[in-house]
Amino acid sequence: MIPIRTAAILVGLAGAISLPATGAGAQSAPQGQLVAQASQPEFTEPPAPVRRRPQPRLRVYPSYDGVIPRYNPGPNAVRECNATYVQEYRPSGTVIVPRMSCYWRPG
Repeated sequence: MIPIRTAAILVGLAGAISLPATGAGAQSAPQGQLVAQASQPEFTEPPAPVRRRPQPRLRVYPSYDGVIPRYNPGPNAVRECNATYVQEYRPSGTVIVPRMSCYWRPG
């Protein structure tokens, strides 16, 4: 007895061989039949111009959040920083965190 897989392969091959070679051609309209086509209108109005609103102008100001100085310290300025550790009290317990404070001095 032939296994099912082998039988399925043989049936598939027999079906592929039995298909006619010219059966997959494109159809064309018969000679006496006319094909309907859309006609172009004689006059078309130009499309109305699309009016767009101008983009709003946004003013950008420099942000000085936490930056000191709020002025120009000069061309030879030097930044002096002091770093220390401080205790912070949190719900999970006391922790030690670094803190830094900086200032500008003339160079």
